[in-house]
Amino acid sequence: MSWLGDDDEDDEGFDETTLRSRPNPKANRPRTKRRPAHADAEVARVLGVDRGRYTVLADEDGPHERRVLATRARELRRMPIVTGDRARIVGDRSGDEGTLARIVGIEERTSLLRRSADDTDQVERVIVANADQMLIVVAAADPEPRARLVDRYLVAALDAGIRPLLVVTKTDLADPAVFLEHFDGLDLEVFTSRQDEMPLERIGARLSGHATVFVGHSGVGKSTLVNALVPSAMRATGHVNEVTGRGRHTSSSTVSLRYRGAAGSGWVIDTPGVRSFGLGHVDPAHILGAFTELALIAEDCPRGCTHLPDAPDCAIMEAAADGRLGPNGAARLDSLQRLLLTFAGSS
Repeated sequence: MSWLGDDDEDDEGFDETTLRSRPNPKANRPRTKRRPAHADAEVARVLGVDRGRYTVLADEDGPHERRVLATRARELRRMPIVTGDRARIVGDRSGDEGTLARIVGIEERTSLLRRSADDTDQVERVIVANADQMLIVVAAADPEPRARLVDRYLVAALDAGIRPLLVVTKTDLADPAVFLEHFDGLDLEVFTSRQDEMPLERIGARLSGHATVFVGHSGVGKSTLVNALVPSAMRATGHVNEVTGRGRHTSSSTVSLRYRGAAGSGWVIDTPGVRSFGLGHVDPAHILGAFTELALIAEDCPRGCTHLPDAPDCAIMEAAADGRLGPNGAARLDSLQRLLLTFAGSS
């Protein structure tokens, strides 16, 4: 027996076509995993980041070169976008005041300079993308040079495949010769600088055609050097605390600055001064790879060889003992082992 009455079975007044579905209360389109291709996107260099806004350079070296302010697309919220990145931008790319473009993608990076918060932290912090050189700035005195920190910079550079350079400032205060002996075995170009004589032309010649990231301990004169190379930079400079011997952080953000010199143009990437540089993310194989001739000999080492002084049957140390490494071989091996020990001590 049906609970419907006879009148309900054929209700000619009911028509399903007149039904209206309840509208989406958020008035949004259904979510989809498909993203627009943005075929009209323009590639621009990221010059700096400030509170979620990215200053990018569009049409670099072209007739319509301009700075554009941009934000990131929602789908990129988990991707770090850093100074030096080549970003794909859409939207209002005029660069006019009050306009805002949108970053919808990042081009493949050629290099990544990274550091971790400390040696046990496996979470990496991306500092700069697409740099091919690192200029390590250290003072001969005030503050005292720290060879271990320089070693850490070198390890990070070698891990990233970036060519390291070294400049020693304030040589009018102290002779850096003993400190520089620490790096005799490395293929490392060294510049020395003093208050009344800065090697701007020599350094500038190395900057031309390259993207060079400047790194250094606070108070070593890095911002002073940047301002001398790029007069329009106007990076803040500070002093060293007489009590603690530590420099005060002056550069608070990483920025790309265009260098123009007699040899051509390049990019100076200035970074905030740091007192520590974690290596928790480093692959030690990249350190050995930077010592090309030693890496070839290491192919005859036992599997898992650390190449450290206590490593049994190490082919590199056997070659050194036999005099097969050449006149600089012993110094090269010492440098390799020092950097490997720096990494091993952080693991």
